[in-house]
Amino acid sequence: MRLLLPLLFALSLTAVAQKAGKTKPTIKLTDTEVATKEIVYKTTPQGELKLHVFSPAGEVQAAVLRPCVVFFFGGGWKSGSYLQFVPQAEYLASRGLIAISADYRILNLHKTTPDKAVEDAKSAIRWVRGHATELGIDPSKVIAGGGSAGGHLAACTALVKAYDAESDDKNISAVPNAMVLFNPAMNIATLFKQRETGDGPMTLEMAEAITPNNFVAKDTPPAILFFGTADKLKLGGDEYIAKARKLGLRAEMWTAADMPHGFFNRAPWIQVTARKMDEFLISLGYLGGDPTIKLPENAPELKAE
Repeated sequence: MRLLLPLLFALSLTAVAQKAGKTKPTIKLTDTEVATKEIVYKTTPQGELKLHVFSPAGEVQAAVLRPCVVFFFGGGWKSGSYLQFVPQAEYLASRGLIAISADYRILNLHKTTPDKAVEDAKSAIRWVRGHATELGIDPSKVIAGGGSAGGHLAACTALVKAYDAESDDKNISAVPNAMVLFNPAMNIATLFKQRETGDGPMTLEMAEAITPNNFVAKDTPPAILFFGTADKLKLGGDEYIAKARKLGLRAEMWTAADMPHGFFNRAPWIQVTARKMDEFLISLGYLGGDPTIKLPENAPELKAE
């Protein structure tokens, strides 16, 4: 059976995407202090997985249940860390959301295949909903977000029906109410078919089963996608947008001219994309007021596709 080349290469994920998840970003999107804590949400044969929770400071128990966003880091399901989305999580917590950056199993650390990462992402959404009261979360306002492979995982929680962990409570939905996707890999099967044989751990059958674009339906939640126009993964995003709009779904795509994969990790684009994310969440009624993020002087603009 044909096998996928090493995952990072097969997805054309750049060194930028790997490095972004290894160390805490130096860019801060807010000066507001937020509260942080870590919670083990799942114990796997390869070890514990944690949720890194960011919430408005000074609140022990929210009087009003808040929307929640769960971010999944990028790295080709091979590498990366929750640290990648700390800036966005801190910012959204400063705006009043409960923001979470989730661990999941990756090849380099856990020696697992991408289907296990999909399982973990769905487990994370279910755990958050199942513990909504203690977290102060509105279970009807859960957002899945992520970048690159993490954006793929966020999309999988909304679209892929297979790969539920045996230990999960299937009575709790893993489907988010909205998606925020930064250069996500939306068509894994196409990427698989474009490559030669190799020694990676993915089969064509798995690639088809975890391709979000294969499962776009009338009940798919609203989504915002960000891509650089020089990113090869944008083709999968274009396909998703076309399918979603044909079904009358809320689907936005914003692009950065001539920017490569992972552009959103760097200034000024991290600020620009975070502000647009904020505006999207305001439009859904998940945030109030105006974005508080400060854009750099002469910041470039995203283009609506």
